[in-house]
Amino acid sequence: MNVLIVDDHPMVRDALAQTVQALADHVEVCQAADYVGLMGALTRTGFDLALLDLQIPGMDGVAGVQRIRTAAPMLPLVVVSGQEDGDTIRAVLAAGAAGFVPKTSSASVMVGALRLVLAGGVFVPQQLLAAVPAATRSAGSGLTPRQLDVLHGLLKGLPNKLIARELGLTEGTVKIHIAAILRVLQARNRTDAVLRARAAGLADG
Repeated sequence: MNVLIVDDHPMVRDALAQTVQALADHVEVCQAADYVGLMGALTRTGFDLALLDLQIPGMDGVAGVQRIRTAAPMLPLVVVSGQEDGDTIRAVLAAGAAGFVPKTSSASVMVGALRLVLAGGVFVPQQLLAAVPAATRSAGSGLTPRQLDVLHGLLKGLPNKLIARELGLTEGTVKIHIAAILRVLQARNRTDAVLRARAAGLADG
């Protein structure tokens, strides 16, 4: 497994490099300290996972996440940051990151989050799930079995075309189901629906 770790603090990079060794029998780690180094590494090596801080030189926060997603759309990207406010977390996930792990997280939480992302899931930190209105937690009972199938596609980060292909539906039908999911979960968009679905305990259903 090849993992890219990007942070401008060497001690943080080394700590993350130690943590990711638990993900596989053999993990090769490439480190970069800024956005230029990150993009250079992406052009030279194929990575299975990337961990990065939002505040590295040249990154430009959430806009940098969007640029990385454009440059490497298939790369599972996890932001590891000290900016733990809800707005930042939501913006990072909406920009295409597969997870947000606060720097205050324990090594076991970090490893669990990365394993979830590598399995195709999206990791949302507990403090953001706790902020979801309590009324949403019972909303899952209002979804039909087919809507739950579509929701699981959203949880895996699949675009409408792939959800449609997996379920044997047209893209138009998938859009109708997604609109219903957003309404039932009282979600503003796909990212918000994923957050609320996890809070409602629907991620593993």
